[in-house]
Amino acid sequence: MFHLVKDDIHLNEHADNKVEAIKKIAAALTRAGFVENGYVDGMLERESQAATYLGIGIAIPHGTPNTRHLVKKTGVQVFCFPDGVVWGDDGEKAYVAIGIAASSDEHLELLRHLTHVLSADGMEEKIKHITSADEAVALLTGKETTESDALSITPSSLLLDIPADDLATLQALNASRLKQQGAVNTAFIEKVLDTQPNYLGSGVWLNDSQTGNVKNAIAICRTVSDIQVDNKPVKLLITLAAIDDAVDDVVTRIADLAFNQQLNQLVTADGDQLINLLTSAPTAAVTPTSSAEKEDKTAAPAVNTVTREFTVVNDNGLHTRPSSILVKLAKEFNSKITVVNLDRVGANGEANPVSATSLMKLVALGAKKGTRLQFTAVGDDAEQALDAIGKEIANGFGEGNA
Repeated sequence: MFHLVKDDIHLNEHADNKVEAIKKIAAALTRAGFVENGYVDGMLERESQAATYLGIGIAIPHGTPNTRHLVKKTGVQVFCFPDGVVWGDDGEKAYVAIGIAASSDEHLELLRHLTHVLSADGMEEKIKHITSADEAVALLTGKETTESDALSITPSSLLLDIPADDLATLQALNASRLKQQGAVNTAFIEKVLDTQPNYLGSGVWLNDSQTGNVKNAIAICRTVSDIQVDNKPVKLLITLAAIDDAVDDVVTRIADLAFNQQLNQLVTADGDQLINLLTSAPTAAVTPTSSAEKEDKTAAPAVNTVTREFTVVNDNGLHTRPSSILVKLAKEFNSKITVVNLDRVGANGEANPVSATSLMKLVALGAKKGTRLQFTAVGDDAEQALDAIGKEIANGFGEGNA
């Protein structure tokens, strides 16, 4: 990880546009002895290829492989723009720009670090209003982050084996409990009450909302009543509130259960078992043994889950520009899409999935030319989503193999 000190922070800066901002940052990198003159040309060229805006008010301008020979030593210069500088392709403003001097792929370590420390609720507002170098260092190194926004499933998340007249009752109960937790606002409640949840199979339903999320939370209702919607059984409803990718692990667990045709376990488990099913590592598929399970498998097929493996062909790997194209493409589909770098394992010895709609996390995968990426799509258009993604990857995201 880059060692960030107060001398690297530049407060109360102003620039009329990102070209002017990049020139200021490049000059600071040069004065600090990180790069030689001319590195600015690589930074501007990189920006012309694809905006280095990550989201939540942060940009990471850096050079191209052609200017790496101008890097004397690894380092960063952080510029804080209180008024913001238009940086993203869609007019988004950067309030903090982290200029990076890296002779190889060291900047990916910074990206992985930022992924963890900058996803907390309210971080964008803090980024906009940095007033001191100490505050900037604390934010960017994670000294201010807490685990308060992590998604946890506790007995209070569950309302099990209750009578209910219809699916709408379960929707209202889940929404009400999320509201009581301060996890959602009125916009969320209106959305989840007006939209029919997604059927996953085995009587299990799932709903969420893209609006009105205040913090990560989950509510689960299970009924003992005999309810059906569109000839599908209603036994359990999961409602998710999400502000960042902290919910990805639970979504992955649900997808694993669906893929392995084990969703019925959620319907029959007690509270502790249910929590364990959604928080523990996925298990291998179990062949149904009871006639009831076999009948349920026939009557309620699992949600459409598709997994495919693709290989990165771009010479410069999955850098900012192709990653931004992938994000936009993934957002065109209803399916939830996650990505795993099969050539990288985590501390637990397993490759960890990230959301295909998170630019920061995609770049932080560190995918180089030849890297194998495994995509999993869960939803009614999963096949179409991975068809489109596979075609784009094979085409090098418009860069070909160059």
